[in-house]
Amino acid sequence: MGDFLHSRECTPYSETYLAAGALFHLSTNSLTILNAARASFFPTSDSAHKAIFAIRLWVDPRCLTGPPWPKPYVRGLDHIVYAGFAPGSSLVIDLKSRRIAGRVSQDFAADTDYWNRVVFPMMMSITAATAGIVELHCACVAREGHGLLLAGPTRSGKSTLSVALSSMGFGFLSDDRTLCSFRQRELCAYGLLTDLKLRSDGISWFSSLANEFQTDGRTNGRECRLAPETLQLTRARQCKASIMVFLERDDSAHFDCVPLSIEEVKHRIQSELMAELPEALDSQSAVISALANLPCFLFRYTGHPSVVARNLASLCDEVVTARKHVSG
Repeated sequence: MGDFLHSRECTPYSETYLAAGALFHLSTNSLTILNAARASFFPTSDSAHKAIFAIRLWVDPRCLTGPPWPKPYVRGLDHIVYAGFAPGSSLVIDLKSRRIAGRVSQDFAADTDYWNRVVFPMMMSITAATAGIVELHCACVAREGHGLLLAGPTRSGKSTLSVALSSMGFGFLSDDRTLCSFRQRELCAYGLLTDLKLRSDGISWFSSLANEFQTDGRTNGRECRLAPETLQLTRARQCKASIMVFLERDDSAHFDCVPLSIEEVKHRIQSELMAELPEALDSQSAVISALANLPCFLFRYTGHPSVVARNLASLCDEVVTARKHVSG
């Protein structure tokens, strides 16, 4: 195979970013990739700390593979993960040495939307645990810097309720995957520039948004994907994690909100996490404990999303107000 990733080629452009609270250093020969990274992450001049991951992305001018891009292909063996996106465009991630190397085509490098919607979120999913980040299968919205985490299985209403809450003035971070980590001793939640995804039954609740979904969304017949900004929802990038709600649809319960114990919350979080290296699990433990010590509730519900969202907003306000009084 020779020098498959062309490690001896020059990658003159470099920047350091805060990605979900962790430092990542990127070097590349493509200003387009650099600009995409600036959109997904937060450029920083922090030179006091060493980057957790080093990323090297080389654009091969001889590779002419263009879109449409096939479904990504990901395989792992112990600490090595391979992510293939198209012929001539792939990443190799070494979780032990904390290095990421990639070779991509010119057209692939130029597709900044795909980098922000697919490549960078996938990269963060793979590296999160090693970087001390917990990736939760949950939605997150925020108001005045306080984040409401909405967890639950598929079809529990995470996406629908995140849209309903965002329509009420909350900022939209995520409707499916939320990254959590400590930043200056504070537990924070982060969203990436992924699409909002609604199934056909979820779209039916929002008659005023139906035209937007039809004209601007990417659909496969069962669900629709589009940027929250298309629906005039405000995207938030980070917030303080303040309250966690586990959603459960229940036709027999109008609204039933029950506090959950720390051990129950830990069990629910850990059961959703991907298999990781032992050292990665250790780095996540403090974040999981902090999440479990938040005010956490099991929320059984039925009814129109706008009504359910109002109840969730009230619960969030009550918790935030109570915590302010305690801290004050």
